[in-house]
Amino acid sequence: MVEIISKRDGPRREDAAFRRLLSENRSTITRLADQFSAGAYSASKAAKPKPQPQGLIFHDMGTGAPAREPLPRIRVSLNGRVIVVDENTSRQLHHLGQVTARDGSETFVLATSENGFFAPLDEPIATRLADLDNQTLSGDRTEEWLVAEIGRRLELE
Repeated sequence: MVEIISKRDGPRREDAAFRRLLSENRSTITRLADQFSAGAYSASKAAKPKPQPQGLIFHDMGTGAPAREPLPRIRVSLNGRVIVVDENTSRQLHHLGQVTARDGSETFVLATSENGFFAPLDEPIATRLADLDNQTLSGDRTEEWLVAEIGRRLELE
């Protein structure tokens, strides 16, 4: 034999009786809660006044501060990325390439599609830096030299 138990519509008899008991004794429950909490229960239920402004309030509905002229600087990050950043906002303006380890020495690889970069450099910048592609950094040609040379060629100094 199989019994089918289905949920009835509406509240259960026990729930309705409990709600009725609470509503009939609400004043006693509130009085006891205030007694236990030293009045904090009723104080927490009271409407709180909205904060009122003091003094003059100015709303500047104009535009924001004008954007400053970008101040480009060349950086070599810790992971070897050679980038041009705006010193004012610290945003990257261009990704120029990567300093990678090849054959035991560091080599600068220009960010071109031929070198496998997804976002190649713009053509004017790439032509100015073309002969630095696959440049080995050793001896007096260090990362500092590379940064100075790129800055000179892009006229950022």
